[in-house]
Amino acid sequence: MARTASLSGFPEWLPQERLVELHVLDTLRKTFELHGFSSIETRAVETVGQLLRKGEIDKEVYGLSRLQDDEGEAAKSDKADPNALALHFDLTVPFARYVVENAGYLAFPFRRYQIQKVWRGERPQEGRAREFTQADIDVVGDGELPFRYDVEIALVIAEALSALPIPDFRLRINNRKLAEGFYRGIGLTDTAGVLRSIDKLEKIGAGRVAELLKSELGATDEQAGLALELASIRTEDTSFVQQVRALGVTDELLEEGLNELEQVIQAAVQRAPGKVVADLSIARGLDYYTGTVVETVLVGHEQLGSICSGGRYDALASKGNRKFPGVGLSIGVTRLVSRILSQELATASRSVPTAVLVALNTDDSWSAAQDIAAQLRGRGIATEVAAKAEKFGKQIKFADRRGIPFVWFTDDDGKHQVKDIRTGEQVDADPAEWTPSEEDLYVRVTTA
Repeated sequence: MARTASLSGFPEWLPQERLVELHVLDTLRKTFELHGFSSIETRAVETVGQLLRKGEIDKEVYGLSRLQDDEGEAAKSDKADPNALALHFDLTVPFARYVVENAGYLAFPFRRYQIQKVWRGERPQEGRAREFTQADIDVVGDGELPFRYDVEIALVIAEALSALPIPDFRLRINNRKLAEGFYRGIGLTDTAGVLRSIDKLEKIGAGRVAELLKSELGATDEQAGLALELASIRTEDTSFVQQVRALGVTDELLEEGLNELEQVIQAAVQRAPGKVVADLSIARGLDYYTGTVVETVLVGHEQLGSICSGGRYDALASKGNRKFPGVGLSIGVTRLVSRILSQELATASRSVPTAVLVALNTDDSWSAAQDIAAQLRGRGIATEVAAKAEKFGKQIKFADRRGIPFVWFTDDDGKHQVKDIRTGEQVDADPAEWTPSEEDLYVRVTTA
């Protein structure tokens, strides 16, 4: 069970918990690199103007100011100053800026993954922290980006999540063009407003959303009913296409969105069966999404919220007339790890990477013990040397407290033995040849 952080919203893991987090990060990194994504890291700060260009997230942004200015007085941050600095609240907006500034040095389509901390001034609760780690993958093009990348991104994420020690999951996918074209087809012109209302469906329910559509957007009962009927469609195959067309709404943008979503679901049925669902209630709150939109839930843990989200953005990054359309998804690593730890879904086999402790006969044997440790480390075996020549029983207890499975002994005649302190078995060993089993060589993260 993870500890409660002393500063709310800023989680810190114990060593054994951190090993679980590292396993998650390493698994994601390996999967992303297998698919040809390159790692980048952007600065932690952006200008306020850059961060607030898209979406209504100003209340969540942490602004930065010096505690003391040049005159020795407390600095006062100006929220209205677009050049003021703030911590980034996601990795997509900084990535868009990075692409624009480095376009001359990048080969397009550019495939990137980014694993970094982000900050949001939200009310902390389970699954929501103020400081947390995200793992993003994106593909961005120069001028155009084939829709096939929308399909590929979903499949890569399905593969990455399948490799983690987490419960079953579902990628819930919709398309903004489908939704906006449908709203336009029924006469609701403020499509962004409708999307924002539909995005609240799971939080406030259909009745309240219908009231919002009518009171704030001027929808009729029939229009509100059709918008909610569209949002109720959910299928694990491409049958959603017929269900949408059965509603009798026609619009060119609607047809384009239907076709795109059909391609994603069709590929997922073949390559990630049971992991993806067409869910026409998904809207995503940020304004920069223009096509495919995704949210992901853990089956049986839906109250945790989305653990992976994102979509297509065609206009977030631009330089003059030059556009850099992209598509990407972001995994909430801290949210996932928090649930893994709190529900004991997976544990690390030990609390330290060390496999062997080299014991000391006398304090004068420390240098020789370091030689043995160097031999073991040279063959990839994580090794520590005892600090003091205490009784062997105390040195063994020290290893046990640390979670170290083996203790190495060398007698006065130079004979080496290694003891498995879990079983008590002690055998002769040569530091140039002995190797623990694969299970003990590295820390393993196992599912419950």
